[in-house]
Amino acid sequence: MADSLRIGIAGLGTVGSSLVRILQQRSNELAITCGRAIEIIAVSARDRSRDRGIDISGITWFDTPEDMAEKADIDVFVELVGGASGAAEKAVRAALSRGLHVVTANKALLAKHGVELAKMAEEKGALLNFEAAVAGGIPIIKALRESLTGNHVSRVYGIMNGTCNYILTKMEKEGLSFEVCLKEAQRLGYAEADPAFDIEGNDTAHKLAILTTLAFGSKIAADDIYLEGITNISIEDIQAAADLGYRIKLLGVAQLTESGIEQRVHPTMVPLDSVIAQVDGVTNAVAVESDILGELLMVGPGAGGNATASAVLGDVADIAKSRPGAQQVPVLGRPAKSLTDYRRAKMKSHEGGYFIRLTVKDKAGVFASIATRMAENNISLESIVQRSQVPTEEGAQTIILVTHATMEDAIRKAVKAIKSEKYLVSEPQVIRIERT
Repeated sequence: MADSLRIGIAGLGTVGSSLVRILQQRSNELAITCGRAIEIIAVSARDRSRDRGIDISGITWFDTPEDMAEKADIDVFVELVGGASGAAEKAVRAALSRGLHVVTANKALLAKHGVELAKMAEEKGALLNFEAAVAGGIPIIKALRESLTGNHVSRVYGIMNGTCNYILTKMEKEGLSFEVCLKEAQRLGYAEADPAFDIEGNDTAHKLAILTTLAFGSKIAADDIYLEGITNISIEDIQAAADLGYRIKLLGVAQLTESGIEQRVHPTMVPLDSVIAQVDGVTNAVAVESDILGELLMVGPGAGGNATASAVLGDVADIAKSRPGAQQVPVLGRPAKSLTDYRRAKMKSHEGGYFIRLTVKDKAGVFASIATRMAENNISLESIVQRSQVPTEEGAQTIILVTHATMEDAIRKAVKAIKSEKYLVSEPQVIRIERT
């Protein structure tokens, strides 16, 4: 059997501790599967004395990730610290500069520095694996980077944040407000004390940016994503969607068009009978549309210690199975120097149409005014419904509009014109409809 693969693990939180436990419990099995043993040589974390339920007594301890990356006698540096910069970035750069292989679950780091780190890894002949950075235990990175080679991908989309999916699912199934469901998600550990990064869509955007690069061969463009979170989704929206045959999900969508690449993260209405509409709770789902395979949908745990550790372990095992001198898989699907500049798509008609909820004063002429403003912007309405059964402010009613395919700009202009009429009693709600 070949020499063992020596690894160092930076970060012993939920994921890091799970990884140590799995590696220790299944060492013999992994040695047979990988053709050589995987040994944990070094670890690093903030608190050495904390009880993590694992035995690290015989493992060399480093006080900082950077120190371990620079000095530990290891082959693979596993980064589970997190953060787009700071200790995580410094340690990964240090490891790559030594020619060490790197495994990371850090989507923020990759979204900001991924192309540069990929160049470093490829120049050093090192692997940079990051399956756990997107959709937890779902092997979407390997699928795009390796399994779909030769396919021309046209669209990638999915549910990539378990916190948001849990909240939207609970709102629908139990008829509770966003605020109540968020508090429950925090109590259960699905949401952070400061949940903004998740519920405002930033987490999904980082993951989408990475998938976009793998799918289309462009440089990572995390700052060029239309971004909208779920904080404005009300129980009225959830109920209205159900009545119309839809369910609301926070989707990340990237698609290739004739004019460039479109990237967007926002609440979306998907048909109740679609597969992605059935993905509930903290589960994630990612779909890929390509010319040869057609549509691939992968569903599974998007977060949690074991799910994420499973993805990290898969990356470590791939390195253990590789041999010196063998052709390495490019970090981002193609050599970093071959990635094209990101080209943002021109605005085009959104094929699925839009859902618009308006709470208006109950007076004559409102319906006619709304219809006129839509017509002025060449917006064709599929339906317009008054929902008097929805509780509203006294003397007000809720009007639901569903449009045919139309331009985003036209919708915004029409809504702005309606707001100028002074008969709205609350901010209008606009949600895209996706014909998945």
